[in-house]
Order: sequence, then C-alpha cells, then structure tokens
Amino acid sequence: MNKLLMEENDRLQKQVSQLVCENGYMKQQLRTAPATTDASCDSVVTTPQHSLRDANNPAGLLSIAEETLAEFLSKATGTAVDWVQMPGMKPGPDSVGIFAISQSCSGVAARACGLVSLEPTKIAEILKDRPSWFRDCRSLEVFTMFPAGNAGTIELLYTQAYAPTTLAPARDFWTLRYTTTLDNGSLVVCERSLSGSGAGPNPASAAQFVRAEMLPSGCLIRPCDGGGSIIHIVDHLNLEAWSVPEVLRPLYESSKVVAQRMTIAALRYVRQIAQETSGEVVYGLGRQPAVLRTFSQRLSRGFNDAVNGFNDDGWSLMTCDGAEDVIIAVNSTKSLSTASNPTNSLAFLGGILCAKASMLLQNVPPALLVRFLREHRSEWADFNVDAYSAASLKAGSYAYPGMRPTRFTGSQIIMPLGHTIEHEELLEVIRLEGHSLAQEDAFVSRDIHLLQICSGVDENAVGACSELVFAPIDEMFPDDGPLLPSGFRIIPLDSKTPDTPDTLTAHRTLDLTSSLEVGPATNPAAGDSSSCHHTRSVLTIAFQFPFESNLQDNVATMARQYVRSVISSVQRVAMAICPSGLSPTLGPKLSPGSPEALTLAHWICQSYSYHLGAELLRSDSVGGDSVLKNLWQHSDAILCCSLKSMPVFIFANQAGLDMLETTLVALQDITLDKIFDESGRKALCADFAKLMQQGFTYLPAGICMSTMGRHVSYEQAVAWKVLAPEDNTVHCLAFSFINWSFV
Repeated sequence: MNKLLMEENDRLQKQVSQLVCENGYMKQQLRTAPATTDASCDSVVTTPQHSLRDANNPAGLLSIAEETLAEFLSKATGTAVDWVQMPGMKPGPDSVGIFAISQSCSGVAARACGLVSLEPTKIAEILKDRPSWFRDCRSLEVFTMFPAGNAGTIELLYTQAYAPTTLAPARDFWTLRYTTTLDNGSLVVCERSLSGSGAGPNPASAAQFVRAEMLPSGCLIRPCDGGGSIIHIVDHLNLEAWSVPEVLRPLYESSKVVAQRMTIAALRYVRQIAQETSGEVVYGLGRQPAVLRTFSQRLSRGFNDAVNGFNDDGWSLMTCDGAEDVIIAVNSTKSLSTASNPTNSLAFLGGILCAKASMLLQNVPPALLVRFLREHRSEWADFNVDAYSAASLKAGSYAYPGMRPTRFTGSQIIMPLGHTIEHEELLEVIRLEGHSLAQEDAFVSRDIHLLQICSGVDENAVGACSELVFAPIDEMFPDDGPLLPSGFRIIPLDSKTPDTPDTLTAHRTLDLTSSLEVGPATNPAAGDSSSCHHTRSVLTIAFQFPFESNLQDNVATMARQYVRSVISSVQRVAMAICPSGLSPTLGPKLSPGSPEALTLAHWICQSYSYHLGAELLRSDSVGGDSVLKNLWQHSDAILCCSLKSMPVFIFANQAGLDMLETTLVALQDITLDKIFDESGRKALCADFAKLMQQGFTYLPAGICMSTMGRHVSYEQAVAWKVLAPEDNTVHCLAFSFINWSFV
C-alpha cells in the first residue's frame, strides 16, 4: 500500500509538471498569435483524421487494438482523464486499494489500483471472466479470436448487461478486447466498443436492449519483485442516459455507481480469490469457498433474471390494466431441475410467476432500510407465503391453496455462511420457526430455510447498491439445490442538482414518501452527498412464485396482493426510518430504545403524575433510561395517539401492541376510533371535553377491538394529556387499559 501511495504521488507530480508546461505553452501561443494570424481556413492546424479501417480484417483490428492500448494506458497511469478521489474511499492501511472517479469527461469513468498476491496471468484470467465478478453481466460471448504480437490475442465480444430496475432497458456492448504483454513485463487487457451493429441480441428480446459504448478500458497488471502484482483497472462507459426516464438519468451518469458496481467490485473479487487461494478465509457449514461463491452468483443472477424478464428466457407479461403498479410476468418454460439431481425438478409445474415493481424513495438511507428488512422480516413478510414457495422444492408435496396449516412464531434465526473480505456482502441461511397446527403432526417441525445474500449495508459507501435477495432452500442444503430468488434492491440516485417537486412527481411510480412534508435531508450518514437538498433512491422489488398450470390465475392474484402488502409494509418502514421531513407528532421514529421514545416515556410519566397526582411507575423506576424499559414492560396496555381531527396511534408499549395484535411499524395506520366499539366511542366522546379541560378522565369498563378483529375487555381505562415540558403544550393523548384480556 505504501508503494502504491508513492506511485500515486509520483503520478500527481508528473501531472502537475505537465500542466505547468502546458500553461506556459498556451501563454506563449497567446503572445505570438496576433503576429501569425491567417484569415484563411487552410492555415488552421487540425488533427489528422485516421482513415477508416476495416474491422473485419486482422490488420484493421490490430490497428484499432494498438490505439485502444495507447488510450487505455493514458487513463490508467497518465492524465487523459481528470481523476479525483472516490468519496468515502480514502487510501489507508485497511483499504483494498486506491480509487478514483472522473471529474469531467465524456461518459462516466472510474479507476482502481491495488496490490494482489496473485500472478498476472491468473489475475487476467479472472478479470476476463466478467460474468463471475460483475453481477450485472448477463452474458459474454467471444465471436472471434486470433493471435497478435507479443503472444497476445484479439477478441471480438458481445456482452449483455442487466438493467438494475424495471424502469429502464438493459444494455449490450459490441467490443474488441486486446490482450498483450508490454516491454517491461506488464500484462494488459484492454477493450473498447466497435462501430457498426456487430452482434446483437436474440430478435425476441431486441427491444429490451440499448447499445451502450465502452470507451478504452481495461486492466494493467505489473508483477512485483517479491511476488504478487499491482493492478490498475479502468472502466470508462457511455451508458446512453437519454434512453431512460429523466428521473433515473443520474444513475446512468454517475461515475460513483460505475466505480462501486464494476471497478471496485473487480478489485475486491480478485482480492477475495487471492485470500481464498492462500487459505486465509474460513467459511461455515464446511462448504468450500467456490461453492458458496456460486450460491451468491446464482441468487444474484436469478434475481436479475426476474427483474429484467427477458423474452428469450421465456418471460412474457400477463394482461393487466394500465393502472397496475405491480407488473406480473410469467415463464412457462423455466425449470429448476439440476444436473446431478434431475428428479428434483419443477418441470411438472406450470412455470414461474414474478410480481415486481420499482418506486422512488426520498430521504431514506438505502443501507439502513435493507438492514431493517433483513433483521425484522416479520414486519413485512408473510411466512405462509414463504412456506408456499418452500413447498415447491419438494415435488408433489403441496397443492395451492390447500397447504398444511402451520403456525409461525415470527422469529428468525440467522446462520452466517460467509462474507466478502470487507463484509460488503453477507451469505447466510435464515430459519423461520414453524409448527404444525394439525394434531397428528403436532410434533413435526415446519421450519422454513432461506438462502440469503445481503449487501450494501455500509452507510458510508457512496454510490453503493443495497440488496437483500433470498430463496427457499431444502433443509439439507444441497450444493446444487434449485433456487427461486426474490428480494429488494435499492440504488441511490446521485443527483447533480437539487431535486425539485416537479422532477419527483413527473416520473413517479410508487413514491413511498409522496404524502409527507419534504424537508432538507439531515442524515449524518449521507457523507459527501448530504449537500443535496433531497436524497433519492430507486427501490426495485421482485418476488417469484411457482405455479401449476390450472392455478396460474389464482397464484397471480395472490402474488399481486402479496407484493402490494410488502410495498405497504416497506412504506411504513421507510417512514419510520426517514431521517428528515416528518413531523415529530407523527412519531414514526418511536422505536424501542430511540431517543425520541425515551423522551416520550418521560413525558408520559410526568404528565400522568401532574394530572392524576399519582405515579404511573414506581418512583425507583423512572430514573434515566430505565423509565422507557419499565414503561415498555408495564402490564397495562399504554398507547399514545396524535391530537388531530383523525387521531392515529404513534406509540404503544409491549402490552399495547399485544392487545391490538400489531407492531410498532404498523401502529401508525390505526386510528383511535377503530379500536372502540359503539359504546366505547360514545363514552369517549362524552368525556372528551372533560379530558381537555382537566387534563385526564376515567373511562368505564368496556370492550375494544384488536386489528385482527378480536374483542378485548378491560376493567377501566385512563386517558390523559401528555405535555411537552419546554412550552407546556399538548404533545399527544395517552391511554392506559387496565386488566385487559381477550374475550
């Protein structure tokens, strides 16, 4: 790393010297220009135009290859691109390498430099196998290959890249790749786009691709005296941003995104292989690193296939009205059989159905949202739907909709399998605990196992994509078990200018925070991007379901409803973790342990004592942080609602959540009037004036209702105003239901 920093310093010094010389030359030209000005156009010095070369003959291709090599080297070690340090990726002892992005150039570009303990030929072999490390690469096909000088090769490639969302078409490239050895022993693999149509996609899916341009890019690999190699990687692309909706163009014009998804990913992957080769990496469940790496690649690829739904893979859209926000695609040709276990097949099924949607998020940190979705699956997932998908792994063991009744505890156990060297991606098995409700199977486990990858949970990784992708897997965890991935992907939109409300609404699909007041972002984890007035990201959801031929419509209806319920849950989560733009009276940030919840707990207890002249909690239980813990564990159901024309609940202790049979995230959708029956509403209305005048009131014994429709009886209820001590204003209303029980 020290050697790399010294080389980078030398390069910058040379760049400064060159700029000084160019500056002096320009000054001299300006001084002599008046004396040599000629009005004729013929006297203007122009760059000689290269004659058109035939890309179909080796001589013409060799000329293009040599030019590509020169341009690539000028970017990798020279000043052809104005490089600036990648935000949030400062070089240091723990850094994988040195990373830079283009400041102002045609297209988007990124560069990486690092030291790897592998030989140059091995590194070149790894990097040339682009689908193995570039998760967005759908396919790479070598059309032609012939030898060149210095034991090199020239190849003509056709590459397809997945679209990251459902809102834009995929990209493809027609390129020349040149591999050669320099005089100093360095190995170079460089690549650029060729003009002309060249190879193209299957006619069935031609409309799903846009031809993008790769400007001279590649890798320079220099062997080190003590072993290992120094790698310089450059990716320079023109992704044709004009072809996507305007709201998504920052994603296609961001060098940071290219750096994270391609350049940095390439260097990290090579480092990962190097560590695995040296035996430094230890994985769980006795699996070999290559097997676990294949699992991650299969999950990512299956999710990308679902999001893109290419026609040449057998996907087609089901008929739906134009107002549909959830896209339903069906694939009747897909089979999940495996070569080593052909009996474990879904060929008897009608096929695979995918429900997917993309939407904008505003002021929601992607890393934080994915972390929440991973750790609190019960907040958004229906475990019975997971059970339905898991049943498809055992041919003939189920028939929708009559599955065996199962009760799930709502708990999940995360069993780590492995992680990448910087923990930017985690591979794990999730066990969802379930028990049969049938008496004859009372002692039979109905646990569900999911294989899952989670990435992009570092809030300081600028431009990084955050993903949570999972698939049901057999409890025996076979190496080649069939996978049907579903999940979430959140990509930050690196807007160059502050967003305006018009921009946000013009291309909105499902704007999760469109109903909120939008204010300046105050997320401390936003790093260098916090200078933007709004932080936006695009969320893509895709869920896959197997189906039998005669039940396609039933499964389609179920899938559409389920994805909409997931979207609704994500909306609540997004509001709960949104760092700005929310009125504190809404209370979506009042999760157990948060500073807001602790403050509210103090206010609830202080207001109770002030109005009723009694203690809600024991006097020895209200000091410091313990007040929230004791309020949370109080046996009476304590709930708080906003003081509005239509009061909604903003907080409840554990007993309150149990009584309403809900969660903190879902609590904000429940209005006060919905939990009382007719007599309870009349009693509350009769005493409301008294409550507002004297600050509290007692409600007689009565019946209220949980969100699941169950009746709840209580001996007495107390309502009081919760005051904010600073200005003595009413913050909210609190209710305590004493000795409650289900009827």
